[in-house]
Amino acid sequence: MSHAPVSVIVVSHGRPALLTRCLTGLSQLTHPNFEVIVVADLEGAKAVRATGLPVKLSEFDELNISAARNRGLTLASGELVAFIDDDSVPEPSWLDHLTAPFDDPRVVAAGGYVRGRNGISFQWRGNTVDALGAPTPLELEGDAPQLFAAKPGHGIKTEGTNCAFRRDTLAKIGGFDPGFRFYLDETDVNLRLSGQVTAIVPMAQVHHGYAPSVRRGADRMPKSLHEIGASSALFLRKHAPERDPWGALAALEDRQRRRLLGHMVAGNCEPRDVNRLLASLRAGWVEGLARPIEPLSPLPDIAPPFVAFCTGPTAESLHLSGRFHQRRALRAQARALAKEGKLVTLFLLSPTTLFHHLRFHPDGYWEQRGGIFGRAERGEKTFQLRGFHARVAREWKRVAGLRHSAKRLTPRGDVTSAPN
Repeated sequence: MSHAPVSVIVVSHGRPALLTRCLTGLSQLTHPNFEVIVVADLEGAKAVRATGLPVKLSEFDELNISAARNRGLTLASGELVAFIDDDSVPEPSWLDHLTAPFDDPRVVAAGGYVRGRNGISFQWRGNTVDALGAPTPLELEGDAPQLFAAKPGHGIKTEGTNCAFRRDTLAKIGGFDPGFRFYLDETDVNLRLSGQVTAIVPMAQVHHGYAPSVRRGADRMPKSLHEIGASSALFLRKHAPERDPWGALAALEDRQRRRLLGHMVAGNCEPRDVNRLLASLRAGWVEGLARPIEPLSPLPDIAPPFVAFCTGPTAESLHLSGRFHQRRALRAQARALAKEGKLVTLFLLSPTTLFHHLRFHPDGYWEQRGGIFGRAERGEKTFQLRGFHARVAREWKRVAGLRHSAKRLTPRGDVTSAPN
């Protein structure tokens, strides 16, 4: 792994409880040399202070994630900077794996895998992205990092909740463009780094919950599509100015309509909501066509002194298991062990075929629930014929590699030229 100092930046707005949970997860990282920077609104800042953790904190109330990340970059003293969202929690080995490829001087950026709400399925793996912001999956094999260089007009996609960069590289290009207030922000960076080497790191994993925000509900139903329209128009003007903007709008509107119809079928909205949201998309597009494209100046090199965060648990990772009716006693035991600084995974299984779900508990331990005979990875058979102890052993084997200090996985020496 890389031992270069790392600054982990978290932007938060309106989600103090989730921010606290994220910081609890960061306190369990096994990486030996990192600091944490939080850029948050007033309620988030209060939550950070209440933890008593050694965090660099900047109050910031503007609803602009690019500007907030740039604020964080001005406070970053690490050679590398990593980003995670406030509604995400990293696996303990996340930062070890994510930063390891930077031992290769060719690598300027890295992105990991993101697991979704059930804690098991992947939301995102590795993609390329074109000048219209459209992603295309990369062909990835195994657990070792793979190095890619995109061709002009294309980038290697990193997700904002699980990515890292060399600080000097990001600072020289002006950081994030504040014109992208929450959508396509890191994708714009990916395009501006096109041609340079990005590592995709399968073992660098975070869990992302898609929590409610000012822009979406708990069911992921959008409250407005204005900023998606505005950012998409701005992205087109920056990276594909030769393209017909109205044809691009029609394609975007078609994708968003299909997304909204899915919500309507699920009962999350009515036909009039679909029409209202598509109208906000079009209004945003018109605004984005007029939004100024500001030149980005390099960010300052000088930052406050490095403030080391927690060194992480020193004990070997361990797991507990039992039937669901034992959950109260087992959760109390897991909570007590976590307070002692141990990495704890709790398996609560019932004699059913219930699908498995994994979460990081705010009390600082991982909890996986489901049926002894149920499906964990969603590609498995619905019925798993195993006894209790065999099932616990199988599930622990599946996750144990993520819950220990990372074993070094060396990228292949070659750099793949990613397809257009």
